[in-house]
Amino acid sequence: MRIVVTGATGHVGTALLKRLREARSQQSADLQIVGIARRKPDQNAAPYRDIEWHSVDIGDQGALPALARAFAGADAVVHLAWLIQPNHDRELLRRTNVEGTAHVLNAARTAGVGHIVCASSVGAYSPAPKDPRFDEEWPTDGIRRSHYSVDKAAQERLLDGFAKENPHVVVARLRPALTFSAEAGSEVGRYFLGKVLARLLPREPRLPFLPVPKELVFQAVHADDVADAYWRVLERRSPGAFNIAAEPVLDPNVLGWLLKTRRLLPLPLPVLRAAVEMSWRLRLQATDGGWIDMAAGAPIMDTTRAHAVLGWTAQRTSLESLTEMLDGLGAGKGRPASPPLTPR
Repeated sequence: MRIVVTGATGHVGTALLKRLREARSQQSADLQIVGIARRKPDQNAAPYRDIEWHSVDIGDQGALPALARAFAGADAVVHLAWLIQPNHDRELLRRTNVEGTAHVLNAARTAGVGHIVCASSVGAYSPAPKDPRFDEEWPTDGIRRSHYSVDKAAQERLLDGFAKENPHVVVARLRPALTFSAEAGSEVGRYFLGKVLARLLPREPRLPFLPVPKELVFQAVHADDVADAYWRVLERRSPGAFNIAAEPVLDPNVLGWLLKTRRLLPLPLPVLRAAVEMSWRLRLQATDGGWIDMAAGAPIMDTTRAHAVLGWTAQRTSLESLTEMLDGLGAGKGRPASPPLTPR
């Protein structure tokens, strides 16, 4: 099986390369792996060695021929490439994330690829209450004030159109919860806090008082568990959408426990959003207010389909994943061989 992975040097891309190499060694599977990234990794370091690499910016107008060449002879393409920063440049994000997805799909059609597996997100879903849980049938029209959510919803429409126009192609999409691991600590710090604030975060943060909105209820999952879900979709040639999340659901009480907080202080959601938005506009930190809208509005996902169809179960709890991320964030951990995951 020949598998092409876009965004192969990123957080989940690196985890997927590890999982594919594991499958190749444990199951003696005949796997040929092709990696696509804007910046190539150190190809002498694991898990990036013994892989055919192509340097392509998927959002570039001239990307289609290069992608088609890289996809030639592929049995499956896993599309993970996604740009989060600089989120002050809205046009660049849309060009890379939405137009880039269109380029990947068009190249896959040109190359005759039979299986497309795309990284969607819980952020693609329309706003929903935090109870009950929602399965994959919940609408994916996004959350209007979140650029990430808007672009994920646009990506979903591209996948819908491609699947309708190419019924002979197996099209799958994974919608993971917030995805954590220690080696993404430095990357997450740069993307969501900025270079200065990330350095000020202690390795074991303690907050005696935690101002937090009650609406801040969300799910998490470890990158290695997400990678395992991708492999199961590839191995089974499974179509359709899959919610991917670990237990338990995280809420303000859990955050307070993790941060060794003595007292939670209820904070109105509009106040938090305004503070985040203003500090972002002043370039004091890297996260705009839309991320707060998405965190508050995204549903709690039902993962029954992933368990039933893929036989998938998270091997780490959401608490373990978040704890690992906090440690990696405070320590500035990463993976030196990967440009996106460079340690602080």
